[in-house]
Amino acid sequence: MAGTQVHMCQTIFPSHANHLGELSAGQLLIWIDTTACLAAEKHAGISCVTASVDDIQFAETARVGQIISINAKVNRAFTTSMEVGVKVMLQDSLTNFQKLICVAFSTYVARPVCNGKVDLKPVKLLTAQDFLKHTLAAERRKIRLDHEHVCKNLMEECGMNDDHVCSKEDAISTDFTHVQNIELVLPPHANHQGNTFGGQIMAWMETVAAISASIEVGVRVEAFNCEEWANGQARHINSAFLIFNAVNKHGELLTFPRVRYTTKDGLRRYHGAIARKKIRLARKYVLLKKEDNCTPDFLDRGNQAYIIKSNVTALTVLTAKPGWEIITSTLDHIKTFTLEETDALSIKVEMQVRIPSTLAFSLLSDFTHLVHWAKHYSTCEVIQIVTEDDKIYHITSLPDNGNKPNDFLILVSQRKPYQTGEPYIIAVRSVALRSVPPSENYCRCEIPCAGFLIYPDENASFVSYCIQSSPGIMPCVAANLAGVSKSIEDTASVCIQFLELNSSAMNCI
Repeated sequence: MAGTQVHMCQTIFPSHANHLGELSAGQLLIWIDTTACLAAEKHAGISCVTASVDDIQFAETARVGQIISINAKVNRAFTTSMEVGVKVMLQDSLTNFQKLICVAFSTYVARPVCNGKVDLKPVKLLTAQDFLKHTLAAERRKIRLDHEHVCKNLMEECGMNDDHVCSKEDAISTDFTHVQNIELVLPPHANHQGNTFGGQIMAWMETVAAISASIEVGVRVEAFNCEEWANGQARHINSAFLIFNAVNKHGELLTFPRVRYTTKDGLRRYHGAIARKKIRLARKYVLLKKEDNCTPDFLDRGNQAYIIKSNVTALTVLTAKPGWEIITSTLDHIKTFTLEETDALSIKVEMQVRIPSTLAFSLLSDFTHLVHWAKHYSTCEVIQIVTEDDKIYHITSLPDNGNKPNDFLILVSQRKPYQTGEPYIIAVRSVALRSVPPSENYCRCEIPCAGFLIYPDENASFVSYCIQSSPGIMPCVAANLAGVSKSIEDTASVCIQFLELNSSAMNCI
């Protein structure tokens, strides 16, 4: 794949920045598209055009005087199209400081001369990383091809009707966020083929979306030639959805005003935004399929104390992170949140349970009960009792769509509150035991961080469950997006029923 690689380095000047001295996203999109297109044409040997760009999440802000380093290379060539992966790094020339800004995946289509036939040569795979990127490119392509179908199904699940139209007086009408911009395409805006440069179109889209800005902004681009302009006949060029965040001077996320949709089209767009959010989570899940993480060997005595301590600490830190966004709240007693980071996707489910927190802690900390409310798991048994409060479990799941079932080897650490106001903690993470090696009958999966925080709430409990994703541990999330599994809310409802029914049984004893 080294032969398809292209590197670009750019110094950020004031002309590239916004009024705050920060590199504008539009300018960065131009550079990304330029570098990726060169990589595609280097592989194809003929002209290429941008077909689509996957989700791009910007993890860092670049400022005037800093240096942007962009690396692009073809991950996989299909018949007439290619996926190009782009990695953007921030460099400081004075301190040699480097930080990841974003990773992007673009699809380019080869344009043969005189409408000739195109049959792209395959990408040469030289390293294990090349093989991994080659495999993931095919998975991302499936998601792209299924996008319209999945989005339609998810919107139908929302059950759209006029009863859902928001009427809150403090919400801003989406009618007031409409922005239109007209640009005349000049020679500097064109590529070497004489067409409007894809990166330039994306930059114009980012500008108009930033003016509109209310969380997710939909942008539609239409083009006219002189005759079409006179007749009012537009050609649809492309569409995109951009997500904006606002931060204060301390870098803390600010809350946007809620929007109020007043028409059926506004309602459709609102539910479409919810569907696209779920699809983005599915794409994030695919991107998390990396080369294996190093799971510590728990039999190493030098590791045990550290692993147990870090298990509880990691869960506490995860739940306290800023940026959790609510994605569903269809039931009064269940809410679902996501936290999207550069290299991780986390899910949080909050539940109100009508049993005392002590009983909830007792039932949830015994993971042998897991199979009674998490129906995608088949068995759960204690492998080792490390201490009274720390146990190792082996869990197996049911097979899914003909694939091998998954299995997990996890450490469960339970902690009671040290003082009033603190939660009960049940922390979970994967470990390795030489006595329980991976089996050919299962696909061994890892859980980086998960667990429950249980807070007393008079005679009830407030239960917060978090899980940081890695390949294989989010069947109910990924499968739900494809419409073949119970939703997160259904699993949470079964968990609540299990807790309340077993609490009654324990009280009768």
